[in-house]
Amino acid sequence: MSFDYDLFVIGGGSGGVRAARVAAAGGAKVGLAEESRLGGTCVIRGCVPKKLMVFASSYRETMNEALDYGWTVHAGNFDWTKFAVRLNAELDRLENVYQGLLSNSGVETFASRATLVDAHTIKLEADGTTKSAKHILIATGGRPVRPDAQYDASLGMVSDDIFNLPELPRKMLIVGGGYIACEFAGVMNGLGVDVTQFYRGAQILRGFDDEARGLVADQMCANGVDIHCGTDVLDMQERDGGIWVKASNGSEGVFDKVLFATGRTPNTDGLGLENTGVQLGRRGEIIVDDYSQTGQPSIYAIGDVTNRVNLTPVAIREGMAFVETVFNGNPTKVDHELIPSAVFTQPEMGTIGLSEEEARDQEPIHVYATSFKPMQQSFIGREARVMMKLVVSQKTDVVLGCHIVAPAAGEMIQLAGVAIKMGATKAQFDQVCAVHPTMSEELVTMKTPTRSA
Repeated sequence: MSFDYDLFVIGGGSGGVRAARVAAAGGAKVGLAEESRLGGTCVIRGCVPKKLMVFASSYRETMNEALDYGWTVHAGNFDWTKFAVRLNAELDRLENVYQGLLSNSGVETFASRATLVDAHTIKLEADGTTKSAKHILIATGGRPVRPDAQYDASLGMVSDDIFNLPELPRKMLIVGGGYIACEFAGVMNGLGVDVTQFYRGAQILRGFDDEARGLVADQMCANGVDIHCGTDVLDMQERDGGIWVKASNGSEGVFDKVLFATGRTPNTDGLGLENTGVQLGRRGEIIVDDYSQTGQPSIYAIGDVTNRVNLTPVAIREGMAFVETVFNGNPTKVDHELIPSAVFTQPEMGTIGLSEEEARDQEPIHVYATSFKPMQQSFIGREARVMMKLVVSQKTDVVLGCHIVAPAAGEMIQLAGVAIKMGATKAQFDQVCAVHPTMSEELVTMKTPTRSA
């Protein structure tokens, strides 16, 4: 049987684009459909614009520190419009880069939503035409969702909307306690917005190391974010020129904007999966095996749509492994264990491996932890604190987890992750000479366990 394409990719995010262009570079005939913008969540609506906003929001405190260090700093208010123009230009540039990578690799792209007619047929909704493919790769990612509530949740934004604000709000409520909520709370606070954050749980950043997330929460509050844990929205209405919110803790307030950062869901709705026999999980994710293959042999899925590890570098690795498996005759699994990650809160948090809580449920451990005022801030009387933490197996001395709360924690955890992925022991950490004076030298100078469990 002949097909129009050897591979057709549905979704133009980082994972889909990587798989498409690598397969095409190897000689496969490849098509790709994207209904929105090439680059997907990470480049257009996530990692990249968010990190640029983190950079922008950090300069206010940097300028204050510069004053205390003796500099004369002349800075006015933050100009959101100027920043937004530059941000959009950068996103346009990156989208063009993605288009160039695909074109130069020989991938035929379609600006259209694509749905599945059967196990080998794709319909382009823009013009109704159909394409056939020997292999289909679904890489449609995920999307933010509003809560299913009794009140009108459409009055609030989701994270996709925050990059398109016409102007900065003066007062903002962020609902949620995950990394997206906490990152944007820090960003908006740094840009001068009066930020309140509601989270229905006992502490923000559920799933991360308790000691690390506790310090992040303390520092966020010290920076000016008004965090209310154990709190949820009971009612929302348009009132008094803004959005009136009644909270479960008994408080009421009017905000210019409300941001819901309460979860994401895989983009599987309306894809036509019912025509193919592809199975979905209870959260709407596509179920795949270790090689990203669905129950339908011709259809594969990678990235957030599978709800395995929802990180851009993981999606890219899954795309590369797919090409190795299907087109290079080299069956390749992606190792989803010990993946380093960073949360771009203020301060940042970097993490890899088991939290203290996870590790002590698994086996006896030693915990090496220290929290201190870093030299840069201590010199000018700031109260900011950082934390370095290693979770170590008592039996094998292997470092099971590393957790860092500090400026540039993301940069540090990338390098610490190499050692931990290799199975380094605490003794091997101790054998490394410290780089002085740095914050990260504490990772190799903590000799005595803080506690054991």
